Amino acid sequence: MLKTLGAQIKEYKKAALITPVFMILEAFFETLTPLLMSMLVDNGVNVPGGNMGYIVRMGILMLFMAVLGLASGIAAGIFAAKASTGFAKNIRKAMNDNIQRFSFSNIDKFSTAGLVTRLTTDVTNIQNAFQMILRMCIRAPFSLIFAMCAAFLVSRRIAGVYLIVVCILAVILAFIVKAAMGNFRQVFEKYDGLNETIQENVGAIRVVKSFVREDYEIERLKGASGAIYNMFIKAEKIVILNAPIMMLAVNTTILIIGWIGARMIVSDELTTGDLMALFSYCMNILMNLMMVSMIFVMISMSIASGERVCEVINEKPDIVNPKEPLYEVKDGGIIFDDVDFSYAKAIDSESYKNGESVPVLRDISLAIDSGETIGVIGGTGSGKSTFANLISRLYDATQGTVSVGGRDVRDYDLETLRNNVAVVLQSNVLFSGTILENLRWGNKDATEEECIRACKLACADEFIETFPEKYNTYIEQGGTNVSGGQKQRLCIARALLKNPKILILDDSTSAVDTATDAKIREAFLSEIPDVTKIIIAQRVASVENADRIIVLDDGRVDGFDTHENLLKTNEIYREVYESQTGAGAEADFDQRS
Repeated sequence: MLKTLGAQIKEYKKAALITPVFMILEAFFETLTPLLMSMLVDNGVNVPGGNMGYIVRMGILMLFMAVLGLASGIAAGIFAAKASTGFAKNIRKAMNDNIQRFSFSNIDKFSTAGLVTRLTTDVTNIQNAFQMILRMCIRAPFSLIFAMCAAFLVSRRIAGVYLIVVCILAVILAFIVKAAMGNFRQVFEKYDGLNETIQENVGAIRVVKSFVREDYEIERLKGASGAIYNMFIKAEKIVILNAPIMMLAVNTTILIIGWIGARMIVSDELTTGDLMALFSYCMNILMNLMMVSMIFVMISMSIASGERVCEVINEKPDIVNPKEPLYEVKDGGIIFDDVDFSYAKAIDSESYKNGESVPVLRDISLAIDSGETIGVIGGTGSGKSTFANLISRLYDATQGTVSVGGRDVRDYDLETLRNNVAVVLQSNVLFSGTILENLRWGNKDATEEECIRACKLACADEFIETFPEKYNTYIEQGGTNVSGGQKQRLCIARALLKNPKILILDDSTSAVDTATDAKIREAFLSEIPDVTKIIIAQRVASVENADRIIVLDDGRVDGFDTHENLLKTNEIYREVYESQTGAGAEADFDQRS
């Protein structure tokens, strides 16, 4: 963990190294002040008639020491802030960069709420701890050591009292810190649940309101927030013991020093100025000891956060480029050769029974010619989306090979492959920005004319032209200001702008009316005939005009033929067709059972 996080200091190493130097200087100048005060009292105030010249000189020297200490503290604060904020920036960048390289199987290991917590709360904890390490973790121990050394210079007898008290307190505070650390570790695990609750609540606020579930969500958030509150209270109840124990030690030490010091002054073993200095060092030593204990608590909190952050930074993408990747896809031909696929064990899925993976796809062997239009139909959980994800290598086959353009997809440069295999996923996502900005996710260099053509193919132009700002209309985050069907058509247009050799529509016209669905298919047939089109759908009407149709059932290919032949030879396809057309309804595939 230290190696991983330490690597993120990078260009801020200089600031991180300079900060402790200034902190040590500040502690040193602070330690000199009581000694100078002692000398001022003994040699300037307590001499017959007083020595005003000496008092003035010592006063100026003390002021100079105070200014140097202040300057050192300010410089340390500036460099510490620069180092800690830069460190946090680099950690977030490292996490985000690695997340962007994740394959779907990597993403499946982390919840969205968990990643948000790690990028925000956990990084902030590490930043605060790093700043405290640079400042207080250096200042407190050195200040304590300097004060102890100065106390021994003044009086070994009284300094021995400090040493005994420090040792006793160190043991007590160690027990307190150890007891609190476990509770603080659990707190940050609770943050994931809180963020997940907030994310669901805010993201689905329209559903919450439509079902009048505001009170339920309020109580749900209250429960998640209350769990964190209870854990913090439990931890703080332990940590708060620091203060009364420390004050008891301070007051007891002052009484002991006062009693011993008074007797030593009477016997001329100690001066009044020395006793004043020793009182100052008493507070200094014990307060710095308490600060050290708080530093350990803070570091223990940050260790839990550091481990969570390092999990993301050190996560190795499951899908990477080969050593000598191909940078050209010949055509849109697709071959599945004895393909099996199982999801990663990290997923909490029913695909796992008794700890063993159950393949989502089994024994898939088929060939699709370049330029063909292929329909894919099947029930929920039959493996339709997984089938599509293997083509663009969002997942790798567990067994067998998937080939595109005559070569195994694992031989291609990932960016090249995915630019040639455009996928419109089931869950359509639009980003905040204008329609043109969203479309150019498909091709950042696309001209406005190219964007308009893609929208015409996707039948999106007809509703865009009704907007006052047309293609400059602003899309809210998540596309909340357009309908589901409009969102789907914009996503299809975005995919078309990639000029792919393979276009996969994963149930991407489910929110589009049948007439518009037919117009989109007709446009594809006439305008992009050389592109291989994979249309995954629940409606037979969406795929019946395809060149061939794949019928998936429980992860296996139950049929692969034309619409007419499947009606004659495939019982599953015939049942679906009759249920949807015979009754005049667009029933879900699952209704066949």
